[in-house]
This record gives sequence, C-alpha cells and structure tokens, in this order.
Amino acid sequence: MKLVIGSDHGAVELKEEIKDLLKAEFPDVEVEDMGTFGKESVDYPDIAEKVCTPVAKGEADRGIVLCGTGIGISIAANKVKGIRAALCHETYTAKMSRQHNNANILAMGGRTTGPEIAKEIVRTWMTTEFEGGRHERRVNKIMALEQK
Repeated sequence: MKLVIGSDHGAVELKEEIKDLLKAEFPDVEVEDMGTFGKESVDYPDIAEKVCTPVAKGEADRGIVLCGTGIGISIAANKVKGIRAALCHETYTAKMSRQHNNANILAMGGRTTGPEIAKEIVRTWMTTEFEGGRHERRVNKIMALEQK
C-alpha cells in the first residue's frame, strides 16, 4: 500500500508522530510526505491538493491530511474529484469512515487531537476494511454527486 501524508504548519508535529507510527507499525506501507516541513505558514488547500491528487489518480491508495483543526483541510480535500475525506476525532468515526464510507483520506487536527488518540485513530483507520454491500450503493451515490 502507498500512503501520502501532508500537513500545514498547524499540524506538522502531529504529522511527524504519525509518520513514526506508520514506519514502526506498518512497515509494508510506503509513506510519501508531501509537506510542509517547518513552522512557516502555508495554505492548507495547497497541502490537500498535493496529498489528494495522487490518491485521486490511483498513484497512491490512501492519504492523511492535517491542519490546525482538520476542518479546512478536509473541506479542501473533498473538493478533489474522487476523494472521500473523513475528519475523525476518535476511533469510532475512523472505523465507520472506512467500513461505511470507504474513506480514502483521513483528516485530523494538530491543535485539537492529541498524539496518542491520533495514533489510535490512524491504527483503526489503517486496519479497517470497507464492508461493501448496502454501503457500496451509498458510496456510489456520493461519488455520482461529482457528475452533477
């Protein structure tokens, strides 16, 4: 699996914690960091585009985006055709985002989510599979909205 990750300046520290977790616990996952790499102010829509484009094109399987709250970057991510980004604050929403919505992007906030719960969210999101069935029909309807 290939995963792309990126954050704005408001979540760069959390991004590094998540990268460490992915390296330690998911060694078969190739992780590509799309930035940012410092505390200098950057615009989260630019990071969302950098992460979501390879996922939408099928060049990566999933992505993780982070900003201060996770709100702005999740909104931006969902503007990219083919993306289903889910803003998660705990493991239940992470699990449901995968099981029911087949989310291909996980969004979190560096100023709203502590590193330990963020790691639990990532573990859950990475190990939960899409259930399909009735959820497949609903995901297809979500994706059809892009064509209207």
